[in-house]
Amino acid sequence: MIRNTTKNQKACWVIFILYLIGLTYFTFFAEALGRGTPLDGDAVARFNLLPFREIRRFIVYRHKLGMAAVLLNLVGNVVAFMPCGFLLPAISRRSRRFGGAVFVGFFISFLIECTQLLLRVGSFDVDDMILNTLGVALGFLLNRMVQKVRIRKKQERERRKVHIRRISPEGEVSPEDPE
Repeated sequence: MIRNTTKNQKACWVIFILYLIGLTYFTFFAEALGRGTPLDGDAVARFNLLPFREIRRFIVYRHKLGMAAVLLNLVGNVVAFMPCGFLLPAISRRSRRFGGAVFVGFFISFLIECTQLLLRVGSFDVDDMILNTLGVALGFLLNRMVQKVRIRKKQERERRKVHIRRISPEGEVSPEDPE
């Protein structure tokens, strides 16, 4: 898996692993985000299986909940998974297509939600999976935009490259030097 990869792919793997560690911390252990102790005996397993229920609740009651809570939940869930969508095409052949990346990102989100349910940390929320998957899709699209700009700039550099020709003392032009 890692053996036949380029330096850039290896760097992306390292970044992706660090990203997953950070995501795990913020999802399960960050007290600032209201995370309790896993497997707390008093904790009740909470879940939402109705799509858009919590999203709608956050929008309707945004004045009571406060904009910080709304942004943290709605925008935070999207932004938290954008690096996943951005990095997946670089580390996995299966994720180089939109559908593959979105599926892998959805699966990661599903695993996190199941773990939250089992450990009773946070809640299993289908809306979180929707928002997380949207973040993966946006990250993937951002990756594609960056790649197009990178390729375009590389092509422009190639077009502008000036080939230096050596002129012999007799005034003859020698063939281009290989680089």
